[in-house]
Order: sequence, then structure tokens, then C-alpha cells
Amino acid sequence: MTKELQGTPTPTANNAGRIDLKARAHSEMETAGFIPDFEPAVVKEVASLPAQIRIPDNKSVRDMRSLLWSSIDNPDSKDLDQLEYAEQLADGNSRLIIAIADVDFFADKGSAIDNHAAINTTSVYTGIITYPMLPNELSFDLTSLIADQDRRAMIIDLVIDKTGTTKQSTIYEGIVRNKAKLDYITVGNWLEQGGQAPDKIASISGLAEQLLLQNDIKTRIYNNRVEQGSLYLHTIEAIPVMSNDKIMDLEVVEDNPARELIENIMIAGNISVSRFLEEKKFPSIRRVVKTPERWSRIVEVAKSYGASLPDQPDVRALAKFLLDRRDAAPDVFPDLSLTIVKLLGRGEYTVDVPGQKDEGHFSLAVHEYTHATAPNRRYPDLIMQRLLKAALAGTPSPYSLDELNKITAHCTVQEDAANKVERTMRKVAAAVLLSKHLGEIYSGIITGVTDGGTFLRLFKPPVEGKIVQGEKGLDIGDKVKVKLVSVDAEQAFIDFAFVSKG
Repeated sequence: MTKELQGTPTPTANNAGRIDLKARAHSEMETAGFIPDFEPAVVKEVASLPAQIRIPDNKSVRDMRSLLWSSIDNPDSKDLDQLEYAEQLADGNSRLIIAIADVDFFADKGSAIDNHAAINTTSVYTGIITYPMLPNELSFDLTSLIADQDRRAMIIDLVIDKTGTTKQSTIYEGIVRNKAKLDYITVGNWLEQGGQAPDKIASISGLAEQLLLQNDIKTRIYNNRVEQGSLYLHTIEAIPVMSNDKIMDLEVVEDNPARELIENIMIAGNISVSRFLEEKKFPSIRRVVKTPERWSRIVEVAKSYGASLPDQPDVRALAKFLLDRRDAAPDVFPDLSLTIVKLLGRGEYTVDVPGQKDEGHFSLAVHEYTHATAPNRRYPDLIMQRLLKAALAGTPSPYSLDELNKITAHCTVQEDAANKVERTMRKVAAAVLLSKHLGEIYSGIITGVTDGGTFLRLFKPPVEGKIVQGEKGLDIGDKVKVKLVSVDAEQAFIDFAFVSKG
């Protein structure tokens, strides 16, 4: 036993075999201030909704069902918020059209459905069970852009030039029909490896060419973002693998070209929505990440890699450092990314008043950024949809500035609460999984140092925990070896003793 481990408590595992994970998730939701079950008024309201959408005669709602729309999401996703379509223009530019599910059409402001969504503000993905913001009858059906069904949508119609710059942007309402429900794994592997398209893609005429064009547009958008100083960050997300309500493993969600395609297209769409409302002199919700307060620690982290950053926050310099590290050591880049994410601080929702500059989104190196592309899953996106419709109709904003300020403040609080619930449930699941591995040595990285303790994430499995012995002097970004000394699934505690650095 090394010197650092002398006096380490006897390894203990509590409650690991007695946890009802679904019941625990429900309890965590209630404790965090969420309403995990839909109220009777919501159920009654859902029952009165039409079984299918009506194709409107209103010419302002364009019929776009003939386009080769497709969606890319997780294989098991049912709450589909977006469809994409692209075409090459004669002048060398590309047309990129994004369809966003029209949730507002079925969830009126002030309805029971809306009131429930306004309290929870987000879908919560515990890995054990999902708590959707909207009832399944909406988010899995009427407001989901599922395959082979006519659906109402808000359309973001962009012209992207060869440099990835948005040259034109138009927003309107439309009717769409998803021709292909695709998943990240299938599309991502194909885009990465090349060769013949998978059967699901090859079987639909023109779909392979459509996706390759979308990927080319994504590359242009991404390169333009990098030029502006947008940060490339890649962190590891692990979700529980369940079988018969038992935790079997933790599965890492990997980035791939398909995820990057959707991410970049949605960033372009969100920026365009913000700029549209700004031009209409409408208030809107912005997503901001403030200039980091712990920049000096970011400088120290860069120095530990042999790089030099300016004394004052400089997003372009940080972006270059991150790209250099990604290219130099891609296998460990997620660990550096996690360190930087923690030091950058959290994102939050604010209200944009026309003519006033907001804090901007430091990580994306833009000022005009919002969340407007996932209204089935996030309440700010639904609010933005209502603001867009009012701006298009030439009617006043359906929300006062005071209302918007209260909404954004609550959405930020609930987002943090949702992250806490998801993190806690991952730790409960991880505690159950690790209960049979007490006393083993693991490698990890320090992810937080607060008054409440020193926290880390293991490299494998990607589990979060607390160092309860020998933590003095450690800081965010330090790589360490630790011994698993205690697991309490009921408390979601996973405790380690420090062994050594490196």
C-alpha cells in the first residue's frame, strides 16, 4: 500500500442491491421541483385534440411535402423536432431548409399542456426513464416529425455560400412529410467510412446525394464558425444500459459526423431565428455563455500543455489551442474539453431587447444565438415559436418583457435542476454498477473543486465521484489515480481516496 493510502477506510457498499431505479428517478424529479406525471387537466386536454392535422387553405402555410425531407436522431428517438433538406443552386450557393415541429399549434399559450411545460420547461432524460415535457400523444405523435406523416412545421429557409456564411434567411410556416427517419450511428458511420450507402439510404432515390450535400454544407458552416473563434469541445456522455430494470453497463455516446451535421445545421438555424426577430424589432430569448470568470485557470491549464494564452479572455486563442490539442492527442481530448467546459461556466437564458447587445455566447463566438429548434423538448424553443408567429403575422408580442424575464429565469433554474437529476441518476446507476468493484484503482480527471469537496470523473467507466481523502491541492484538470473506497447507491455517493497524480 502506498503512503497516500494509509488509513483509507475499509471499502463499503450500501444499498446497491435494494434500489428501485424507476422509483428513485420519480423521487428525484419531485425533489428537484418537477412534476413527473401529467395532471388530469392535461390528460383531458390531450384527449380532445384532433387525431391528425388538417391541411390548411391558408396560403401563408406552404405545402412542402414533396421535398425529400429526412431526420437524423438517436435510433430510439420518437420526439423528432427537426427535418432537413438541401439543394445546390446555380450560382454556387446552397439552399438549406430546416423544418421545426410546430408544437404551438397543439399547445396553446395558457392551456393545461402549456402550463405543465412552463413548470418543467424541459424533457428530463434520466437514462432509466424519460420524463417528456409534453405528453407522448404530442411529442411522440402529433408534434413529432415522424416518418410518412403530414406535419405542421416552422420553416427556416437559408442560402449558404461557399464560405459557410448565411447570405439569405427566410422564416415561414409549412406542411412537411418526413421521407426517411435515419439515425446517428448509421449515417455517421457511412459519412465517416464512405463507400456504398446503407440500404435504408440507398433504397430512397436521391437520399444519399441529399445527405452528402447536407454534409458539405455542414463542413462550410463549421469552417466558418472556426474562423470566427467558435470553440470545438467534445465531452463524454455515458448513459445507463438497462435490462429488465437492472443496470448492466454504462454506454458512452460518441460524437460522429452525423451528430456534427445536425449540430452545425441547428446552430445556423438558431442564429437565423435570433437575427430574424432582431430585424423585426421583437423581443426574444437568447442563449448566452458569459465571458469566463476563471480565465486565469484556463491559462494555467493551457500552460500545462506547453501552450500560452493571453492574460485576458480571448476566444480565438482558446479555439486554436483546443484544435491544436485535438489534433495532437485526440484520445484524451474529451478530458481537456471537460476541464474547459467546467471553467467556462454554465449557459443561461436571457431576454434580448431590440437594440441592446446581450452578453453573447462565448463558446460559439456569436451574439445572436437562441434555442428554437427543439420545441418538443425545451420550453424556450416553444416560446420562440410563438414570438416568430406573431412577428410573421405583424401582431404584438404574446409576451411582455416582464413575462419573458420570469420565463428565462425559471428555464435556467429548471435546466440546472434537470442536469442535476440526470447526473444524480447516472451516479445512482454507476454506484450500483461499481458496488462489486470496491478497492480497485482507477484513473480519472478532476472536474470540480468547491466548498463541498473535490470531484472527478473516471476515464473508464466514465463515472463521476468525490475524493474524500488526500484531495488537498488538487484542481480542475489534474489527472489522478484513485482507489474506490465507498459506494452508497441510496445517497448517490461514489467516494475515492487519492493515490497519485498522473
